[in-house]
Amino acid sequence: MAAFPRVTALYDRHTALGSDMSTAWNDMAIAQNYASDPYVETAITRTKAGMIEVTALNLLMVKGPGALDLLNYALTSDVAKAAPGDSHISNIVNENGGIIDDVLVYVLEPNAYRISHGSGTTAAALKALAPKYDVTIEPDDTHVLSIQGPVSREILAPHTPLKIAELSYFKHAPTTLFGKDIRLARGGYSGERGYEVFCKREDAVFLWDAILEAGKPYGIMPTSWTCLDTVRVEGGLLFFPFDMPHPDTTPWEVKADWTVDLSKPDFVGKAALAASKGKERSVITGLDVWHTAAITPGARVKTGGRDVGVVTSTVYSQHLMKSLAMAQIEKGSTALGTALEIEEDGKTYPATVVLMPFYDPMRLRTNT
Repeated sequence: MAAFPRVTALYDRHTALGSDMSTAWNDMAIAQNYASDPYVETAITRTKAGMIEVTALNLLMVKGPGALDLLNYALTSDVAKAAPGDSHISNIVNENGGIIDDVLVYVLEPNAYRISHGSGTTAAALKALAPKYDVTIEPDDTHVLSIQGPVSREILAPHTPLKIAELSYFKHAPTTLFGKDIRLARGGYSGERGYEVFCKREDAVFLWDAILEAGKPYGIMPTSWTCLDTVRVEGGLLFFPFDMPHPDTTPWEVKADWTVDLSKPDFVGKAALAASKGKERSVITGLDVWHTAAITPGARVKTGGRDVGVVTSTVYSQHLMKSLAMAQIEKGSTALGTALEIEEDGKTYPATVVLMPFYDPMRLRTNT
């Protein structure tokens, strides 16, 4: 259990914007919706900038002489290849090679790492292994504000000494923002240029207000988790466990080969992953659906009456004017242009395999 209350310092800011805070993730109430239209929020994120609080992510601090060895044994990637100021996506799997969480590793300094993970069992897995290593693992009450959109840099740059135009994608650095100590990371979950502000709980309200005030001339607005889900599906960004429908979905099946380093001497699940490579039951696939609404996740994907997969994440994108779906589909039915069918509530909708991400398939906007 966390050593601090899972209540955001920004609770009152969210309710003032119209959220009833009735939805929770990782035991923290989140602003699922505001009084504003989430499609307007999406348009603002795509054309200007939106700010969402993502403190509900689970954050851990892993420190000590054995921190690198612990993480390298627990995670699928080689953490030793990352230097201070780097961050990278990894996975944590069980002995059978099934994903039990997706993980973002921030290298703060030698022997000090911030681990950001979703709703999986990363914390329990690390703590179970910890007695074999000289480490401390503590929950982290840092608050996280994510500013996403093409003008995010222009909003933040005048208010920090850090030359953020030189901060590359997936890099981070300690600095100040509006005079408050923070760590600024380049990244996000939107498919746009974006930055994440890691700040102290006691500074969160001040920074929220200051960023919104500084962003007024640029058209910034607070954005909800409904907006976040829209932009992340448009951007083809996966969400554990929704896009991993098998209890033992492997990294190969979500096209996360790049998170697995089989050249490491050993890590949890290595033998199983090596044995399962090339034997995927299904792979994550993008679909355009001929429908005027979002398909319900869990709907079946078929071809010629035969079941070939399951829908995992969906959205009706007003930005792209399409119903979009991510699905786990048999490899033989995933070639671009393949015509498929989705069955939902007794109705059938035509679908076509397309490139993913759906929005900005070359990810040019994220990396500019």
